[in-house]
Amino acid sequence: MSDFETIKAERDGPVLTITLNRPERLNACPPQMADEIFTAIRDIGDARAVLLRGEGRAFCSGADLAANAEMSVSGGDRAFASLSQHYNPMVQALAALPVPVVSMVQGPAAGVGCSIALAADFVIAGKSGYFLQAFVNIGLVPDGGSSWMLPRLIGTAQATRMMMLGEKIHGEEAERIGLIYKCVEDESLESEATALVQRLANGPTVALGQMKRTLRDGLQADFPATLAAEANAQRIAGSTQDAVEGAMAFLQKRKAEFKGS
Repeated sequence: MSDFETIKAERDGPVLTITLNRPERLNACPPQMADEIFTAIRDIGDARAVLLRGEGRAFCSGADLAANAEMSVSGGDRAFASLSQHYNPMVQALAALPVPVVSMVQGPAAGVGCSIALAADFVIAGKSGYFLQAFVNIGLVPDGGSSWMLPRLIGTAQATRMMMLGEKIHGEEAERIGLIYKCVEDESLESEATALVQRLANGPTVALGQMKRTLRDGLQADFPATLAAEANAQRIAGSTQDAVEGAMAFLQKRKAEFKGS
């Protein structure tokens, strides 16, 4: 993997782990970190799943406004440029990855850090983890795709609460209202997240990627278009060696051993 200054990117078999690595700043995300995440996920190679996590006691406390005076989000025009050139391409690339992504949240996932976490396919949080849209407290608006993701995950009423009241949503409540996949005990968070990402990495990679595409596209498509998209996805998945293996395993009454192709 490339050498990075604000993140770590490490391969362990089929899993790529990206660690936000500024623990002294609660992993606050300057534009450089957004660019490095973008680079890391652009070059995943043959990785079959991604685990996204933070170093230390936080996932990500939001954009780091003080990290770089020239590139930081300060002022309307600079905010627009920074989002357009750094944060938005990163979040969009993360959401569009053709392999499953798991985000592991301990401590705060705030501001754009909340958006980064929620862009994953599975979000698993410890009980000490929380999700926060604090923009209203500084006279700004949610960004990083939260205005799109939140109402689709938890409905307009709860999204409005998070955005306009700036209330913390702790891990247990986040699971209860459907914001995240699962909340676990803090001491179990790493083992649960690792087990989940390994399970996904050993799954039928092409089929999982097609599921991601049809799920996300289906949020904006009508029913006939989704039916057509599913048929096309089935054609792609059905042409893989994993589909052959899955059928043979079913007939032979054994567990399938998928290779990701």
